[in-house]
Amino acid sequence: MNMQLLQGKTAVITGGAAGIGKAASIKFLEEGANVAVWDFDETKAMAWMENHPAYNSSLIFCKVDTSNVQMVEAATADTMSKFGSIEILLNNAGITRDSTLLKMSFEQWQQVINVNLTGVYNCARILAPIMAERGYGRIISAASVVALYGNFGQTNYAAAKAGVVGMTKTWAKELGKKGITANAIAPGFIMTEMVAGMPEERIQAVREKVPVARLGKVEEVADLYAFLASDKAAYINGATISIDGGVML
Repeated sequence: MNMQLLQGKTAVITGGAAGIGKAASIKFLEEGANVAVWDFDETKAMAWMENHPAYNSSLIFCKVDTSNVQMVEAATADTMSKFGSIEILLNNAGITRDSTLLKMSFEQWQQVINVNLTGVYNCARILAPIMAERGYGRIISAASVVALYGNFGQTNYAAAKAGVVGMTKTWAKELGKKGITANAIAPGFIMTEMVAGMPEERIQAVREKVPVARLGKVEEVADLYAFLASDKAAYINGATISIDGGVML
């Protein structure tokens, strides 16, 4: 029997109720981790959690808006109370409020920065001391290919995700000696539930831009998350790994 990649570890997964976060939550459970799903959408979280009763003892849900420090602190206390430790932080939560610069409202800007940048900072700031005390940790954050290349209509999203890349490199330098690695991933076009609801002609247009001629699967991103969270990735630190089928070559 193969040793499970994340046996004995506890992972906090933000945005774990749907899409890539849901796939990651399930993957981490399969690999032996305890999982705390931090998400604002209680209905979606409960829907899939009820379909996986075998993991009840290894799974907790906390209603969290990551931009709210008090909610992050409360969820941290709940998670520590349930599992006693937190070794892995998966900063997966994110939103979009797309608009061109000339039409973007301050609210559209601020909402995306609050969740996609400040939320990532909040979670890392509150959980890193717990990891440092144990001398072990993994911080993995979702950036995006748009952080590296920009994207029409996404000033706010590109800025936030580029900020995630910068924070990740900084944390890699600051926390490495404490046994904590920090890495980011940069997904391209991934077939989430949201994308699957798009018109087929739009999906086909996207498919034609990708060298491997398809969209990525949420499970493929989850696999990368699990690898980076494992001891097999102990010497990867400060990296931003693209998972995009070569779309940005």
